[in-house]
Amino acid sequence: MWATGRPLLDPVPPTARVLEQPRGGGTKLGMQRRSQAAACVARMQTEKRLSRIKDFKDLRPCRRPFALPHSEPADSFDELARHRLLERRALLEQHVGRRPPHGGPVGWVHGDFHPFNLLYRGDAPAAIVDWDRLGVKPRAEEAVRAAAIFFVRPAGALDLPKVRAYARAYRRAAGATPSELTAAVHRVWWERLNDFWMLRWHYERGDTRADPQFPAASALVVWWTREYDAVCDAFVD
Repeated sequence: MWATGRPLLDPVPPTARVLEQPRGGGTKLGMQRRSQAAACVARMQTEKRLSRIKDFKDLRPCRRPFALPHSEPADSFDELARHRLLERRALLEQHVGRRPPHGGPVGWVHGDFHPFNLLYRGDAPAAIVDWDRLGVKPRAEEAVRAAAIFFVRPAGALDLPKVRAYARAYRRAAGATPSELTAAVHRVWWERLNDFWMLRWHYERGDTRADPQFPAASALVVWWTREYDAVCDAFVD
C-alpha cells in the first residue's frame, strides 16, 4: 500500500521536533489501535532490571578501547554520560520499590511510532509507515513512548499542554481508559529509568547516530521523576 505524505519538520532532529497539532497524532495512533486485532493473550517481557546499570557503573571518562585509546581525553559527551549515569544510579536506588507490575491490556501495536514514521499531507496526519516492528505488546505504552519523543523539549521537559491534547485525542479514538494510561505512564517511566540504549550504541557499537538525542533524552527521566504527578495528570485529564 502506498501513502502520499511527508514527515513533519524533516530537517529537525527527532528530540527537537514538536507536533504542532497534537490531537492529530493522538487520533491517528488511537485509530491504528482500534483497527488492529483484538487483544491477544500475551505477557509483557520483563522490564530491564536494576542490575542493568552495572554494565556502566565503571564507565571511564573516555570512550571504550575499541573506539579510542585510553589516553584520549574525555569529551563533552563522555562527561555528560558519566554525570547522567551517576544521577541515574541514585534515582534507581531511591525508587527501586516503585517497580511496576507486569502486563497491561495488549494488542497489535506499531512498535516504532515516532516523527519520521508519521506522514503528513499539509498539516494533517495522513499515514503511519515502517511497520517492521509490528507486534503484540501493551497498547497504551506506545502512546506514552511516542509522546516522550514528539513533545520533549531540548532541556528535557515535556510540553504538557500538547501532551494533554494528544492524550485526549488518543483516548477518544482508541477507547483507552484513564487507569490504562496511568499504568502505562508508570511503566514507561520505569522503562526510561532503566534504559541505556543510546550509551550502548555509542560505547559498545561505536555508533554515534543517537548522540544528538542524548542530552534531552537523558534529562527527561530526571525531570519526569520530579514531575511524575503532573505527567500522569496530563495523560488522563
